[in-house]
Amino acid sequence: MATDQGRNPVADYSLTLDDSEIARYRLMADIAERREHELWTAAGVAPGARIADVGCGPGALSVRLADIVGPDGVVWAVDRDADALAVASALAERSGVPVHTDTGTADATGLAEATFDVVMLRHVLAHNGGREQAIVDHLAALARPDGGAVYLVDIDASGFRLRGAPAAYDELDARYRELHRRRGNDLTVGTRLDELLTAAGLEVIAYEGHIDVMTPPPGMRGPAWAARDALLAEGLITPDDIARWDEAFKQAEQNRSGLRFFGNTYVAIGRRA
Repeated sequence: MATDQGRNPVADYSLTLDDSEIARYRLMADIAERREHELWTAAGVAPGARIADVGCGPGALSVRLADIVGPDGVVWAVDRDADALAVASALAERSGVPVHTDTGTADATGLAEATFDVVMLRHVLAHNGGREQAIVDHLAALARPDGGAVYLVDIDASGFRLRGAPAAYDELDARYRELHRRRGNDLTVGTRLDELLTAAGLEVIAYEGHIDVMTPPPGMRGPAWAARDALLAEGLITPDDIARWDEAFKQAEQNRSGLRFFGNTYVAIGRRA
């Protein structure tokens, strides 16, 4: 899961999962699968496959992958945050599919090397400045020889836009980008996924990008708002800023007809010889 260091990455997730929450998580996973279906197939996501979902967060994709691989396959879901894994386990149990969970970081998962058909990492590299190559190298080592694949998804935030947002959004977004700059994070890492795979000794078999255009659902204020605790701890914002921006967002959310989010996302697959 793409998270900000210094904050609880699943603070907004409840461990009490009712049917509507299960439906919402499944919807998110279904959208990803529909958009990337051919790429998933090319990577080796299929019945009987052995898959590692690294940086799994609350496990929405892990559950969908487990449903695809079926009883003859296996999905290991790894995240550094125990709360995220608890949500993933609960979601898998409620969904009726087996998902193995374990605590680990993206460059030290603790998983067995050379044993996975597909190793998937979504929206993690942009939040791990300076460690991108070490992470991809580790993922490559997890993939089985003679055809195992590493599947990367990440962003180019330089193209992100929220049309119709209040001026407070631009202020908040600028502070958020400064936080990542200080931490050495590359918010355009999606534009070099192929280079990371090649440097890890993998053959790049697919590299694509797409632009998401969506109307944000009520209450969605983006990753910058979700990172406000980290911004506060870093001294980049004040409690008064949060209160002022909160009020501006509330006013904008009363009339959401003009709101549109535009985001650039890239997918790359590397095959191990």
